[in-house]
Amino acid sequence: MSRRVYLNDNKGIRMKVKPHVKPWDLAIIFLALALTGFSAWSAYLKPGNSTQVLIEGYGNRWVFPLDAEETIAVPGPLGNTIVRIHDNQAWVESSPCENQICVAAGRLHGHGEFAACLPNMVLVMIEGHDDVK
Repeated sequence: MSRRVYLNDNKGIRMKVKPHVKPWDLAIIFLALALTGFSAWSAYLKPGNSTQVLIEGYGNRWVFPLDAEETIAVPGPLGNTIVRIHDNQAWVESSPCENQICVAAGRLHGHGEFAACLPNMVLVMIEGHDDVK
């Protein structure tokens, strides 16, 4: 015959249960905290070049580190705008637009600097920190 156990079987007596933390539990908690800390450090606090060149043009987007060596042909409605990244600087080398204001913007190297070719719908912008001089 099976016996049914009800919650009120203990007749109002409360039992205290001590949590038992074992050495392996502590090791796993320490390992999880260390892994979380290392991940945060490598993602957000790691020293180095965090300055990036953001290039947008006619529905496309590229992101390069500022210390890259790249020449990018960015397509636009008027043709290709040529953007160069060299020696921790980025600039519009040539563009098919008439007024060439984007080329006249010169070399970009600091956070927040940008060059825009509105007729060809191209934007070159520097984002991140000014770690590199």
